[in-house]
Amino acid sequence: MTATRVRTLMLALALVFAVMGIVQAARPDAEQKKIDYLIAELQRLDGATFIRNGSEYSAAKAADHLRTKLRHAGDRIQTARQFIDELGTKSSMSGETYRIRFDDGRVLDSAQVLNDRLLHYKP
Repeated sequence: MTATRVRTLMLALALVFAVMGIVQAARPDAEQKKIDYLIAELQRLDGATFIRNGSEYSAAKAADHLRTKLRHAGDRIQTARQFIDELGTKSSMSGETYRIRFDDGRVLDSAQVLNDRLLHYKP
């Protein structure tokens, strides 16, 4: 079976499952807004360096990475808390904790930064 045929079959099955109600509902809008806020807050950290699996990334690259992880997670992530706990704190490949080095030299785990930002979220 070709890769194109497999993809077509997978899409057809996903559609059938969605119609049958087997696929989990889309993320609640209020939770999506919180997640968008958290990613935007990280992207706005001027001068911050994101440390992931021993490599350093800009705030923009880190935000893009988290958006990609969220997209791949699909409807499995329903809340901002799940986003932080399951996607925003460590590498799913290595298990290594994500860290953020601020321009003043402080280094914090991303979990601490994200949880702090979530506490200050105002809809």
